[in-house]
Amino acid sequence: MFNVLSRAVVSSIQTIQSYTLLSVRAVANIFSRPVYWREIVLQMDRIGVGSLTIVALTGFFTGAVMAIQSEGALRRYGAVGMTGQLVALTVIRELGPVLSALMLAGRIGAGIASELGSMVVSEQINAMRALGTDPIRRLVTPRILAMVLMLPVLTIVCDAIGMVGGWIIAVYKLLISSNQYWSDALNALQFSDLVGTLVKPVVFGFIIAMTGCYVGLSTTGGTEGVGRSTTRAVVSASIMVIVADFFLNNLLIYFAPLMNR
Repeated sequence: MFNVLSRAVVSSIQTIQSYTLLSVRAVANIFSRPVYWREIVLQMDRIGVGSLTIVALTGFFTGAVMAIQSEGALRRYGAVGMTGQLVALTVIRELGPVLSALMLAGRIGAGIASELGSMVVSEQINAMRALGTDPIRRLVTPRILAMVLMLPVLTIVCDAIGMVGGWIIAVYKLLISSNQYWSDALNALQFSDLVGTLVKPVVFGFIIAMTGCYVGLSTTGGTEGVGRSTTRAVVSASIMVIVADFFLNNLLIYFAPLMNR
């Protein structure tokens, strides 16, 4: 029992160390040459344009569902008119950033892990090293940079379309006027909410891309290992996003009085 526990602890420490070292190298590559701009742009297109539909649908129906679900609770207190405030706070503060990140963890995180894992088992990574190309600079850094840049944009899209989804339900089902919905939504938001909806995606984007790259480059066991790595990347990134969201929320709440002065 002790041996099993000690091996698990040592393995966890080694994983954290390897993950940290890869993260440091990938970030350091941003500030030195060569920079693979073409690869960065291709990844931004793949992440941003390729994920736009799924993020838009997620945002729309999240906002609509929030408006529908809030009706029962708010109607008890005669506060149905506050639907705009509720939708704005829940979507922009929390659901928009987190759901966008989880969608991309499933789509992009899995894609990165499977792509890099396939390159590992087919010896393409070793071939790149033999040709004098740094695989971290060529493969990891562009994906991290593209994800960090595009996830905030996608989150803004998710937030905006989520507000539209809530507006449609509020106007056509709850019979709230458009002016009341939008004015309540805007009045409910503070500067710290806008900071949070931009800071969270940056952190989440780094986590998703970094986890996908790390798991993909750690792939062993041939084609079966690629499948295991894909699953592990999605699960690990999703859990890390939720954990990071907890700590980011606490930080934002702590600094909110300073930001909202």
